[in-house]
Amino acid sequence: MPKTTAAPRALPPLLIAFCLFLFVSGFFVVEFPDVEGAEYASYGFNLLIALPAFIALVQQLGAVRGGVALVAVSVFGYLIEGTGTATGYPYGQFHYGDAMGPRILDHVPYLLPLSYVPLVIGAVAVVAGTRHVLARIVLGGLLLVVIDGVLDPGAVSLGFWIWPDGGPYYGVPLSNYGGWLISGLIASALLVLIGGRRLERQVLRPGLLDSLLVSMFLWMSVCIFSGLVFPAVLAAALIVLVARRRVQLVRAAAKAAGVPVPAASVAR
Repeated sequence: MPKTTAAPRALPPLLIAFCLFLFVSGFFVVEFPDVEGAEYASYGFNLLIALPAFIALVQQLGAVRGGVALVAVSVFGYLIEGTGTATGYPYGQFHYGDAMGPRILDHVPYLLPLSYVPLVIGAVAVVAGTRHVLARIVLGGLLLVVIDGVLDPGAVSLGFWIWPDGGPYYGVPLSNYGGWLISGLIASALLVLIGGRRLERQVLRPGLLDSLLVSMFLWMSVCIFSGLVFPAVLAAALIVLVARRRVQLVRAAAKAAGVPVPAASVAR
């Protein structure tokens, strides 16, 4: 008898477990921020979160093109954040706190690519169904601004970075979001243009979304236990958006492979 291929799971149990683990971890991050060596442990934590997107991008684009994309967005992240901390442009005056660990020239944390690049990969994967290249870049940049509407208030509450003059949005100035739009547009453009047809015409790997998804669970937890109501609600909305997009990508991949995906497999 011919073998049948099992239908893929849109939200695998391991992914769900990791999301729940990070949600619980958010409580401890908020309640026990001064644990000795926590800033160094964050390297391993950030690496675990970033790996799914990094691996999926290399699989999607190939080793060379994927590596170039990761390096390009990482270098851009260092440059734009370094410019921001040194000059205040384009975000406004801010600096990183000790909780982010050692910094390059006392400006930008070494671990920046582990936290920033997966967000860019996830945002571009969410909007990759848009046909026009310019639309994907613009929508990717806008989505990164929305993501930062969760991330920045939570990070400020943890002392990851500091806005000396504060701001109207949970202590964050509105200039920060203008800066995130600029940086998001450029980062999205780098990834979209380097990815080329492999992001446009090939079926996207669902793993491109996984780092963003688990990251939002962590930051939603941080916002909830820090009393940041609107950012927590925004995180929940983003989780629904990313999860729905992942379901679409799993179904598209299964269809391309000729594997039937019954509706029940989504909830398993």
